[in-house]
Amino acid sequence: MAKKFACKAIGMDCGFEAKAENEEALLVQVKEHARTAHNMQQIDEATAAKISGSITEE
Repeated sequence: MAKKFACKAIGMDCGFEAKAENEEALLVQVKEHARTAHNMQQIDEATAAKISGSITEE
C-alpha cells in the first residue's frame, strides 16, 4: 500500500505533500524537500521521529 506524508502533519506551515509506493521512497522525497525548501542539511532525531510517526497509508 502506498505511503504519504505532509509537512503540516508535523506542525510545519508548509503545503508539501508526498506519496510513494513505500516508506523508503517516500523518505527520499521528504529529505530532498527538507533540504531545498527548509534549508535542513540533516534531519535531527526528533524531527525524524515526527516524520516517521506522521507517515500514513493511502
